[in-house]
Amino acid sequence: MNVLITGGAGFLGSHLSDAFLRRGDDVTILDVTGDRRVRHLLDNPHFRYVRDSVLNAEILDGLVARSDLVYHLAAVVGVEHYVGDPYQVLNVNINGTQAVLKAAYKHNRKVILASTSEVYGRNPRVPFCEDDDRVLGSTRRDRWCYATSKAAAEHFCFAYQRLGLPVVILRYFNVYGPRLDQLDVGRVVTILMGQILRREAVTVIGDGRQTRCFTYVDDAIRATVAAGLEPRAVGQICNVGTDEEISILELARTMIRVAGSPSEIRFVPQETVYGDSYEDVPRRVPSLHRMHEILGVRAETSLEEGLRRTIAWFQAGNGR
Repeated sequence: MNVLITGGAGFLGSHLSDAFLRRGDDVTILDVTGDRRVRHLLDNPHFRYVRDSVLNAEILDGLVARSDLVYHLAAVVGVEHYVGDPYQVLNVNINGTQAVLKAAYKHNRKVILASTSEVYGRNPRVPFCEDDDRVLGSTRRDRWCYATSKAAAEHFCFAYQRLGLPVVILRYFNVYGPRLDQLDVGRVVTILMGQILRREAVTVIGDGRQTRCFTYVDDAIRATVAAGLEPRAVGQICNVGTDEEISILELARTMIRVAGSPSEIRFVPQETVYGDSYEDVPRRVPSLHRMHEILGVRAETSLEEGLRRTIAWFQAGNGR
């Protein structure tokens, strides 16, 4: 196959490129962020990197026309963007998705959309099932713009599905691993990682009792590949993750122990980090029935083992 991955130079996209190349497929990625995560692939004759935006309709149309399968991963991600540049989050995540779906519909190509557990918002019912209600806060809080943008993208997918386009939606739960964001940027694992590797105090927001389920990237990628290949996945939303729940405080303690760092933990009020534009979610746990039964994938990597591999990757001087 010729697989097109928008956002293919990102964290998930680079690992997904590896996976399809190992299968013997041809991979084309469309991305504007640079080749830091895919430099090891640039000499591969089955890999092509097009440095451009999903909002460039002419380029996108040509790439979709030459593909057999489209993964739409391109998005603006990260809490610093939600509260710092909500316009860019909404513009890229909604309009970029529309552009991909329009081209895919024109050429009748299946689309797999990378969505997020954020769409569930602060729904108190856990575990989150794919058809559960979404519970979001006020539109005055920029924190909810990412969840809103991804929910809108999902709606567009189902609108195109009614027109006959095959689509699959994947909602990821806190995926981590080598090639994650640069230290101190983006997700909680890399923010804590920077502090731990510098042997500084680790800042835990609030009381640290908020819980998440962290998914090692290899497990997430196996589910992502399956979503493109399994016919039964068409028309489905599938959570991708693990139900191994851990508090952010315990995550910080585990990372300190695995890294062998002398870092201590310091609690900081949420508003000192994000101002009044952010609202945290107490628990986020997925129902994994569809991932197990439809995609045929179960997470196999324990949190401690995944953190060990990730920390070793950063300790080797990567991610700077």
